[in-house]
Amino acid sequence: MDINRGAYPDALTPWEDPSWRTAALGWLDARLDALGVRETGPRQIRVRPWSVLVRVEAVDPVWFKAASPGSAFEAGLGEALSRWTPEHVLTPYAVDAPRGWSLLPSGGPVLRGLGAGPREWEDALTQYADLQRALVPRAEELLRLGVPDARVGGLPAVFDEAVAGNETLDAADRERLRLFRPRLVAWCEELAAIGVPDSLDHADLHDGQILVAGSGRYTFFDWGDANVGHPFCSLLVALERVAEEHGREVVARLEDAYLEGWTGHSVAELRRAAELARRLSQLTRAGSWARLFPTAAHIGDPERAAALLRLL
Repeated sequence: MDINRGAYPDALTPWEDPSWRTAALGWLDARLDALGVRETGPRQIRVRPWSVLVRVEAVDPVWFKAASPGSAFEAGLGEALSRWTPEHVLTPYAVDAPRGWSLLPSGGPVLRGLGAGPREWEDALTQYADLQRALVPRAEELLRLGVPDARVGGLPAVFDEAVAGNETLDAADRERLRLFRPRLVAWCEELAAIGVPDSLDHADLHDGQILVAGSGRYTFFDWGDANVGHPFCSLLVALERVAEEHGREVVARLEDAYLEGWTGHSVAELRRAAELARRLSQLTRAGSWARLFPTAAHIGDPERAAALLRLL
């Protein structure tokens, strides 16, 4: 088996535990047998501080994913999303929600690398907004599935916990963040007052997390960084990626395309909400780096500190 450790060759994960590996591969083998999958080549392993992936080569490749404890909700979330919004997500072949394990279809090519232009991004973001609006009535159910709570009213407490628990920040940075806190509270209050309802925030929506499911149709996957919170927080990563690829001049157009379906508010209110949510989403980015495997948790501290300081 080919093992890809990316930029983290020394990170310790459950893959290094023979008993865990035996249990995980045994679960995978049993599900493959039940599905009648015939393997056509060696398995490829991708090990990261936040997940273990096994690509099973077959006529239609199959993916096993084991999430870290902080993202273990992803397995149950994926199963629920496939029932609630099947047109927008992958439908797992199998899940073990308590252990955070999923067996997934390949789902087609990712948007990255296909030469996607602003028009393709516009379609993808519009469909992603459709998914979020469909999930608004299910916010409490999402929380019960274990999806982390990043609703706007609780973000000051999330900020306090993130600052207090970070060992990378020096005294000067802590003081800067302490002085910034009243502005953070004001942003949260202003954003909450606009009144856009809570939904699911992917929190890492880039073109490597968007699948091309057909002509003009996209599905969204890899929900391990997700939160229940302000839906517009998803715009940070997506629009940064768009700006890198196509220039900042297309960002406003794509943001407006995403916002168009959020009715009941003026265009000015929606644009202001998007501005505030993109600023505040640095907190959810910091939170994502707190979800690593416990044996690799130290890797996340510098990234969490950097995200906190980007709030300033």
